[in-house]
Amino acid sequence: MPQHGFVRVAAANPLLRLADVTANLRRTIAMLDLAESRGVGVLVFPEMGLTGYTCNDLFFQKTLQDGAVEGLLHLANATAQQFGGLALVGLPLVVDEQHFNCAAVLGGGEILGIIPKTYLPNYKEFYDARFFATAATVISRTVRLGGKDVPFGTDLLFPCTNVENLTVGVEICEDLWVPVPPSSLQCFHGATVLANLSASNETIGKAGYRRQLVGNQSARCIAGYVYASSGVGESTQDLVFGGHCLIAENGSLLSESQRFQRDDVLIASDIDLDRLRVNRLLTTSFSDAVLEPGLKREFRRIPFTIAERRSGSRLLREIEAHPFVPAGQEQLRERCDEIFHTQVAGLARRLEHIGKPPIAIGVSGGLDSTLALLVLCKTLDSLGVGRDRIQALTMPGFGTTGRTRGNAIALMNALGVTFREIDIRPMCFAEMNALGHSPFGINLQGMSLDALVERLKTLPAEHRSDLTFENIQARARTTLLMNTAFVIGTGDLSELALGWCTYNADHMSMYNPNVSIPKTLVKFLVRWAAENEFEGKPRATLLDIVDTEISPELLPSSADGKAQSTESTIGPYELHDFFLFHFLRYGCPPSKILFLAEQAKFDHEYDRGTIKKWLGMFLRRFFNSQFKRSCLPDGPKVGSVSLSPRGDWRMPSDAQAALWLQELEEAG
Repeated sequence: MPQHGFVRVAAANPLLRLADVTANLRRTIAMLDLAESRGVGVLVFPEMGLTGYTCNDLFFQKTLQDGAVEGLLHLANATAQQFGGLALVGLPLVVDEQHFNCAAVLGGGEILGIIPKTYLPNYKEFYDARFFATAATVISRTVRLGGKDVPFGTDLLFPCTNVENLTVGVEICEDLWVPVPPSSLQCFHGATVLANLSASNETIGKAGYRRQLVGNQSARCIAGYVYASSGVGESTQDLVFGGHCLIAENGSLLSESQRFQRDDVLIASDIDLDRLRVNRLLTTSFSDAVLEPGLKREFRRIPFTIAERRSGSRLLREIEAHPFVPAGQEQLRERCDEIFHTQVAGLARRLEHIGKPPIAIGVSGGLDSTLALLVLCKTLDSLGVGRDRIQALTMPGFGTTGRTRGNAIALMNALGVTFREIDIRPMCFAEMNALGHSPFGINLQGMSLDALVERLKTLPAEHRSDLTFENIQARARTTLLMNTAFVIGTGDLSELALGWCTYNADHMSMYNPNVSIPKTLVKFLVRWAAENEFEGKPRATLLDIVDTEISPELLPSSADGKAQSTESTIGPYELHDFFLFHFLRYGCPPSKILFLAEQAKFDHEYDRGTIKKWLGMFLRRFFNSQFKRSCLPDGPKVGSVSLSPRGDWRMPSDAQAALWLQELEEAG
């Protein structure tokens, strides 16, 4: 059975012999065996796969017509023993004295339904209307095959009885190339996996267009799309066929065959039915389309069952370990350029609106403030405003290291902004005294700041916990910034998800360009900027910032000089960003997120126990921190995941995580 909402689909292209049904049947059955061994649940063959598409006037020969039907019956019997899924095969079929180009749907030893081709190409090299009738001329709703009445028509859908959310819709070749393909109507009525039996010949540039067509239709239909086209055995006289097979899901190409192969071909991948379901629920305009006149249809539903499958350890699709960070150098370059332009455009509009005032930003020498400062500089450049309008403050505290302080100063110098260094320790020391707070149990009465600093150096590891001590520093920095100028925030999406920010401190600003950018993407963007926008000393500084361990630097360093580590406390950001993406973007339950994380290849290896530990941490912190997200400052939405309470995410601050944690625990 499919795991966690996945169903395995395949497109097959057996090496064909024109008009030789016996040979084609033999190779088709062999492909059934191969698909069964790979755990395939839905298998699609090319158009006219039992006879060949280019038989032309031979289609009028009763010998070929009868041979195709006999081959179909043999193939249906084979699905009873050799293939436990749904198989779709093409053949010519005479019904009511009309000749149709058909797709037969087979499963469990039965012919479940026959779908005739709706649109017949009759231009240039195509002459379908010479040989076949269009589906519009269908008279009977059933056809007699093997002594049984089989549903016949374009109004057939095939829901699976034991795989939730799996319903198969079928169209044939040219059906996809028209303005409103049959699959567009099928998806409105529940089809989640669309199959196309095709015989698309090759011409220059056609493969690319075909690829776009399949991908775009899967996106418009929010569906999986399995496309199987005829191969080189079909090539004859004036035409060449390449056997182009494609599998797409909601606009993403999951698998593609190499064309012009001179042997049997089978490609397989796993369609995420849960993801499709969530996308359809979120896209409210999807179901609105059925209100359009002429789009509402009545479909007959023919149920089928997929046999039990062995539980495989690996999916036949790549699970991105870093879903927010694009793969491929050209895509990376384009994505970075787009992100920067989005951030700059949003911030520029805000600054224009309020009269381009002086701007304050805190620069710590860490990733987030570095990215925000780079965006701010580019924004002022685009507005024709001098960078000296930027009031950049670096504000070392009790946990600041020489490395981050040095990088902050070097960066501000390199970028030509106006900057100041303000030691916040005297302010914090005075506030702790005023509050009567004893940091780490140290009585401050009669103690000097210098004495406290020396005492903190000897603090035992087990006593290095004091939230008030940390929050006082964070709020001192925000107070200085707020009293300087219009404040640009620096916190990122990952910190908001985890609540890893101090309320009304780094949590607050007057505009935050980083608000919808996760930590893994922030790190990548800073590296990209270093490698593409700067050279010399600024580049070295940026790369050193990227390589610095992530830390709030609010607690004093340990006796061995080791700084406070964020990821040691709350877990690796690459895991949390993975959890965030699948939890928020697709509404995945914890058990599925755990399963997907085990499939992904992270920078570091994590065992199941470790992933489960940090996933539990993510869920608890996410639910407990909604109150911080309910009052966020403005900032641009950059990607598909955002936590803005005005845009993408509305959640009660007192919602409980119990159900999600229970589901995670039951995952084992």
